Amino acid sequence: MQTNWKHNLPMVLTYARAATAPVILGILMSGWAYAGWTSAILFILSSLTDWLDGALARKYGVESNMGRFMDPIADKILVLGAIVMLLSMGRVDPMMVFLMLGRDIFIGGIRAVAASNNQIIAAKPFGKWKTAFQMVAIPCLLIYEPLFGVPLGDIGYYMLWVSVGLSLISGAEYTIGYYKSRP
Repeated sequence: MQTNWKHNLPMVLTYARAATAPVILGILMSGWAYAGWTSAILFILSSLTDWLDGALARKYGVESNMGRFMDPIADKILVLGAIVMLLSMGRVDPMMVFLMLGRDIFIGGIRAVAASNNQIIAAKPFGKWKTAFQMVAIPCLLIYEPLFGVPLGDIGYYMLWVSVGLSLISGAEYTIGYYKSRP
């Protein structure tokens, strides 16, 4: 029996989001005059697939454990790829990157343990807010130059610190949630 293409679309979007990260890095490393703008636009379009893949999975009734597991991984690849590149460009602090990476690795471990116990830990509100702040901050940092007098680099920098705080809160939320839900 052939699967309807609509049923595969949410996972294709999830994988495409992850695959966009090295493209964004390549553009940034090119030194091209419009690399920041092009990377920011590509990042924004990729970020929109985070919402779209879930919406389509619900619409077509194809929500799956694979999708629930891979969606945050694709987000991490996209976001952390951009953050590491921004670190090398001197636009973010090493402590910021360390805290985000450490939290994501820790939560990845908790999710893996939960999955081995047939538990799926769904995204929490602070985690969703953290992602929203990152998805706005990172394009600002990729563009970096003021736009109509608006200091995008500064806005992105401080928004990313807010996302770090939200990230730590959501990490605690995941951890507490896991221990409360253990059999």
